[in-house]
Amino acid sequence: MTSIGTGYDLSNSVFSPDGRNFQVEYATKAVENGGTAIGLRCKDGVVLAVEKLVASKLLVPGSNKRIATVDRHVGIACSGLIPDARHFTTRARNEATSWRKLFHTPIPVSSLADKMGGFAQAYTLYSSVRPFGVTSIIGGMDDEGGPSLWMVEPSGVGWGYYGAATGRGRQAAKAELEKLDLPNITVEEGVKHAARIILVAHGDNSGKDKDFELEMTWVRLDETSATKGMGKHEAVPKELVEEAEKAAKKELEGGDEEEEKMEVEQS
Repeated sequence: MTSIGTGYDLSNSVFSPDGRNFQVEYATKAVENGGTAIGLRCKDGVVLAVEKLVASKLLVPGSNKRIATVDRHVGIACSGLIPDARHFTTRARNEATSWRKLFHTPIPVSSLADKMGGFAQAYTLYSSVRPFGVTSIIGGMDDEGGPSLWMVEPSGVGWGYYGAATGRGRQAAKAELEKLDLPNITVEEGVKHAARIILVAHGDNSGKDKDFELEMTWVRLDETSATKGMGKHEAVPKELVEEAEKAAKKELEGGDEEEEKMEVEQS
């Protein structure tokens, strides 16, 4: 059964006869057109990385961030519509602040993901609103469960992951993430893998001819925190990002040369 063109996509509050909500599907498509975002849950922290496509040479390098700090121990990376991502991030910060005021403790990452999933799902229920055109990867480290990584989709569903990817290069990124032994690598190793995965995803999608910036943050154990086991979300040092990106480019260029050599030998 199909419902394309029959008017079931005109309202957010109406299901098609075959049980589909087309507005949510369209929101998911908007995410698929955005830059690739990934998250890696390592044994001692979390790494978030984003492929930030450069739309104009006039843009100031390092501006228009795609990764934001929600609370001291939590970061969020988004792919999709940028204004939606900013509103979604603001709501996440409000939830974290409300939790601190009510319980006098930092919000657990899993609880934040649940709350944001409920917030996104509420925007799929009424005809007066539309779903968020953004998928968010929420990563953090708390005293409840250690490193934690969640991904919240436009439908409101949220899943816990060791490795998550969204955006236009998500398929290539997922394939690379599945090759890693994520529970047993460090965040320093995760930075190197994240740089390589973003480069692979960039070369595998329709935006490969566009310039991009690699934005990366991590959450590591915060030794200064009064609460044992809490992490701190901060940008990965610039020199580490540049080093990881340079090594990834060298590795990928070496792999391409080997493939060309094999093709010549076979012919």
